[in-house]
Amino acid sequence: MSRRTRILDSDGRVWALLGPTNTGKTHRAIQRMLAHPSGMIGLPLRLLAREVYDRIVEARGADEVALVTGEEKISPSSPRYFVCTVEAMPMDRGVSFLAVDEIQLAGNRSRGHVFTERLLGARGWSETLFLGSDTMAPLLEELIPGIDIEHLPRLSQLTWAGTARVTRMPKRSALVAFNADAVYEHAERLRAVHGGAAVVLGALSPRARNAQVAMYQSGEVQHMVATDAIGMGLNMDVRHVAFTAVRKFDGRSHRALAAAELAQIAGRAGRYKTDGTFGTTRELGPLDEAVVDAIETHYFPPVTRLFWRNAELDFRTGETLLRSLERRPPHPALIRVRDEYDHHALEDLLRRADTAHLVTDEASLRLLWEVCRIPDYRKTRTGHHTDFLASVAAHLLDGGSLPTDWVAERIDRLDHVDGDIDALMARIAFVRTWTYLSHQRGWMADGPHWQERARAIEDRLSDALHEALTRRFVDERAMALVHRPGAITVADDGTVQAGETQLGRLEGLLFAGKVNLTDKALWNGLRRALRLEMVRRVGRLMMSKNRAIRLDGRGRLVWEGGALARLEGSSEVLEPRLRIHRLDFLESWERGAVRDRLEAWLSEEREAMLAPLKRPAAQQLSPAGKGLMFELERHLGSLSAQGVSDLVQQLSESDRRLLARLDVRIGTQTVYVQSLLKARWIRLRAALWSVHVGREEWPEVPDGRTAFRPASGVPGDFYRAIGYPLCGGYAVRADVLERVAAWLRRASRADASSIQPEEPMSWLAVGREGLDAVAGGLSYRLRAPDGSLEVVRTRSRRRRPQRRRRSRR
Repeated sequence: MSRRTRILDSDGRVWALLGPTNTGKTHRAIQRMLAHPSGMIGLPLRLLAREVYDRIVEARGADEVALVTGEEKISPSSPRYFVCTVEAMPMDRGVSFLAVDEIQLAGNRSRGHVFTERLLGARGWSETLFLGSDTMAPLLEELIPGIDIEHLPRLSQLTWAGTARVTRMPKRSALVAFNADAVYEHAERLRAVHGGAAVVLGALSPRARNAQVAMYQSGEVQHMVATDAIGMGLNMDVRHVAFTAVRKFDGRSHRALAAAELAQIAGRAGRYKTDGTFGTTRELGPLDEAVVDAIETHYFPPVTRLFWRNAELDFRTGETLLRSLERRPPHPALIRVRDEYDHHALEDLLRRADTAHLVTDEASLRLLWEVCRIPDYRKTRTGHHTDFLASVAAHLLDGGSLPTDWVAERIDRLDHVDGDIDALMARIAFVRTWTYLSHQRGWMADGPHWQERARAIEDRLSDALHEALTRRFVDERAMALVHRPGAITVADDGTVQAGETQLGRLEGLLFAGKVNLTDKALWNGLRRALRLEMVRRVGRLMMSKNRAIRLDGRGRLVWEGGALARLEGSSEVLEPRLRIHRLDFLESWERGAVRDRLEAWLSEEREAMLAPLKRPAAQQLSPAGKGLMFELERHLGSLSAQGVSDLVQQLSESDRRLLARLDVRIGTQTVYVQSLLKARWIRLRAALWSVHVGREEWPEVPDGRTAFRPASGVPGDFYRAIGYPLCGGYAVRADVLERVAAWLRRASRADASSIQPEEPMSWLAVGREGLDAVAGGLSYRLRAPDGSLEVVRTRSRRRRPQRRRRSRR
């Protein structure tokens, strides 16, 4: 319920519009001002002043509005409205309407005396309006008798949401910290999980701040980490405010924030009629119940004291000026402010020999006081700022203006964009000092030139700062994945792109590319973006034929370019284990389906390889024949003839016919299965033998070659297992080796003139040198004593497995 008492005095109507955050106070004040022929509004922050200035320019045009802050002045020739920071309000300018926002800051130790001065002394001709918290009502009525006060309710509900981990904060959350290091820490944690966060610090320039806020407002990032600067009227789409701390350094000491101060910040959650929530991080723990209740109900103890400093200064001498600054307040509700930086600077400069002697009259003392009021934007809190003030004062008091060369040298030092975030912010802070100096009338020979120069440097530094903040606290690819999954596309060749940026490629069911999947935000976002594609691919794998899956030279089962699993050895060469790769982009049931499909592939491939040995004819073999079949199966289809000579000698004629029908060939060097010499089965045999003996890698298997040099360090058993026994330093396919051996036997009995080596050379495809080597391995030597070729045995003939003679009855 609003409460109003309408009283007019000689200064026109003086009234206050009080209430919690999100009551529309500032908006209403702007509308009231624009209803007057002229007006001025004082705002607590440079950033907020710029925001309000832009709004009024949009409504009325740039020619009618001036912006006046400590370090920025935009003043057309005849402005009707002035948007200012409270400290920079031109009190010598008369206007019809005057407003001061966040008047409760009169109770702030650092800046309160300026707000108190405006409260007691700033008036519009027709109307004066003070905006702020309900807690100011008693003091306003006491200090300004007859003031008209209207109370506004909050437009939306603000409720306590409890505690949560930083990494579990909901979308559209603002985390509040009270120093830059804490802001950076929390922003990096949000980047790791959610892909990024906007960063808003009081030290940011308007340009950098607007760029960061624009990322948040547009949804490019879903979280913000800020200092308590967001508590002063900066309007953003924040739905939840989370405090990471409730203590801050206020410029003098670390102190706990009052419930009203917490409410001012928490009130940023929920704008207009959208409800908001507030809470704390899990590390901080919950707020006290009384504090929560006060914030939710907007009920706080009234402000009982305001900070004050005498505004009627005595410039007759340095001593009288200092005494006037220390004058006691005229009302018990006012507290004299102490330890202000400008007061201390005045004391120091009046003691310094290089400046004190230049103060000779009231005008020079006034100028010295104006120099002392130059803000310390860098917050150095050391003698550096005082030394700088002394240099400025000496130049102004001695020469009337700052030397152009001196100014140019120092501004030029700031005109570079290298360095980290802190270096860029420090440079911007110092540029703000020069901007402030350039706006002081008569302090520089060409003030407008240096204003433009400083503004251009600040803009370049601000852009670099925004880029540095974004680079450190936002992973742009992660944001594309986390918040814009529709922007992710998969080309026919598996290339994964976010817009024009190539993220990597899908190889089967695996993602391979430039994205670091240890980054949770990237991993979660990419997994979500590729979900439908993975469902399609799993379905395609389930329906694929066995030939779509292949074994590589490391025992991995590869499908569409991606390794899905790996064979591992067991006690049985034909029964390897199957280890499925992680396949992180699949659900658990899909991973189970993939395992089933690959196990079926392995079982079917093994059965297909051994199918010739499982034909019905195998059941008709004698024990010796069955024993030979067992050994062939156990040794993957290839045996040394000498090693099984006893079994071969026991075979009957019937066994031999049956074995031939089963594709088994019995040679002088090797007993082998002819159909298993195909490339498909050679690859499977190589993998089965290698994983069985514990080898992680093995040579590439021959692709259609009949003979080749074996790889060094690879045992002969490997080549025997794949059907390429070693002979004369070559691995020779079993059937070709038997043909060469048969040719050598015939040639050794033939006339030298009839021997033609081209035929076995064509079988081996390794040239005459290779034929000589293989022949040597088979105990033969090719020589040409008188121009003709002859084949000679070099040692006694190895006993050939004999057919078993059947006894005659």
